[in-house]
Amino acid sequence: MPQIKKITDLTAPELDLFSRYSESQLFHINEPKPGIFIAESPNVIERALNAGYEPLAVLIEEKQADDLIPKLFFAYPELPVYTAKFDLLTNLTGFALTRGLLCAMKRKILPSVAEICEGKHRIAVLENVMNPTNIGAIFRSAAALGMDAVLLTSGCSDPLYRRAARVSMGTVFQIPWTCFPKNADLSCGGLETLRSLGFQTAAMALKEDSVSIDDPKLLAAEKLAVILGTEGDGLASATIGGCDHTVMIPMAHGVDSLNVAAASAVAFWELTKNRKDLIS
Repeated sequence: MPQIKKITDLTAPELDLFSRYSESQLFHINEPKPGIFIAESPNVIERALNAGYEPLAVLIEEKQADDLIPKLFFAYPELPVYTAKFDLLTNLTGFALTRGLLCAMKRKILPSVAEICEGKHRIAVLENVMNPTNIGAIFRSAAALGMDAVLLTSGCSDPLYRRAARVSMGTVFQIPWTCFPKNADLSCGGLETLRSLGFQTAAMALKEDSVSIDDPKLLAAEKLAVILGTEGDGLASATIGGCDHTVMIPMAHGVDSLNVAAASAVAFWELTKNRKDLIS
């Protein structure tokens, strides 16, 4: 059982990881080794622990400690745990914590694209999706609706950023994912890599030559990569031109597009609905 230390001073050095580094700084803090991320809320932290992520320190609201520390961190007797009153935590972080709990955790070395894609049949590929809320929502939909993995280009927001992981409800720790190398985004080798791994590629885009999301060719594909683009601009023209299919979701009332997270949910549902290995 971890030893708990009460914090009353906002300048305490024990709080550095939680208050005096940006998420980007934590990402790079141990280079060239993987960095650190901050997970928020019991549900997210529990899923990270179950996925094998190593906790480094915990900051928790005093009244939550007796309940959550034994439940989540019993197996980590040397883990530093710091408690503080709710108002101090809010002043420290600048926002109200979900269930008053933060955990600093070590990142893992990301697997290669080939390793992630091995044995997979339906993957989501995100090109330059920069909003962490959308990243989290897409991961949650991917996990819930039967996608096997998620790949991200280097221009995407980090799935382990606090907000992305929280919005995902911790599914970023359940569904396999990785990033393309910076010099191998979709139009610079990424599509070729997917094709070499046996995937047909389907670009979600508003083009006149698009096929409907329920086109039988898509449902029949043994391996399919569903490619979604950034908010507003969508996929790059070179990416669309390099894909095997261009796909559109039919819409009514003159609506021309959906938010990328909403579009992902529709696409994932439609393109996995014939799978027999999903558990309802």
